[in-house]
Amino acid sequence: MLSYQHLYHAGNLADVHKHALLAWVLDYLTQKDKPLSYVETHAGRGLYDLAAPEAVKTAEAAAGIGRLAARFAPDHPYARTLAQVRARWGAAAYPGSPLIAALALRRGDAMHLAELHPQEHAALVAALGPFGADIRREDGYRMAEALCPPTPRRGLMLVDPPYELRSEYDAIAPFLTRIHRRWNVGVLMLWYPVLSHGAQLPMVAAMRAAFPDALHHELTFPPIRPGHRMTGTGLFVVNPPWGLAQEAARLAALFSAPDTP
Repeated sequence: MLSYQHLYHAGNLADVHKHALLAWVLDYLTQKDKPLSYVETHAGRGLYDLAAPEAVKTAEAAAGIGRLAARFAPDHPYARTLAQVRARWGAAAYPGSPLIAALALRRGDAMHLAELHPQEHAALVAALGPFGADIRREDGYRMAEALCPPTPRRGLMLVDPPYELRSEYDAIAPFLTRIHRRWNVGVLMLWYPVLSHGAQLPMVAAMRAAFPDALHHELTFPPIRPGHRMTGTGLFVVNPPWGLAQEAARLAALFSAPDTP
């Protein structure tokens, strides 16, 4: 299935959770003067217009980055990236994870992106092509397995599928186990939705059994609209960098802080 388009959900609470921690990890990794690889299995379009009808229709960005942006300190890696994107592409621009990575990586670092959806792939090429990324219209899982271990060997993989098929939940833990066997030094980040019907629970249990030392972090929130089944956002990080657990706790406090009038 290729029906999913993230523009309807860009900048929502799950994006803030995922992207704030991704930006922090990339900032941590790039502080060391050693090259790294960034691999993303489901890249999306890379750059989103939160004023587009699709984004306005769901109002998810308004409840997400629209409400939480001011809570980040200006020197936080996520806040710095948002400011850079808005200065370059306009106040309604929002970076997807590939663009967050592209703005963090340095000369000598490598970026590999996969996106199957034809329109999303075309938009991704337009947004990320100038950064010299390796952009492929192919199955992201196959790309990742073919690349690993990547060169440079140090690096990060983000796995952020749309979960259009229930079978995808069953495939994730075996996939990441295979990747980890080939690339045991890579930071592997998996995002997943927390759903009211619990479809994610067997996958999370399998991941915890396979990677007992990984960082597992969830945030919950009320459904964005009546009947919406997503009630939270989860990240599972294999080989988490030092300090990421504390950063995740700070982010949880930021999410739970009351709105100021």
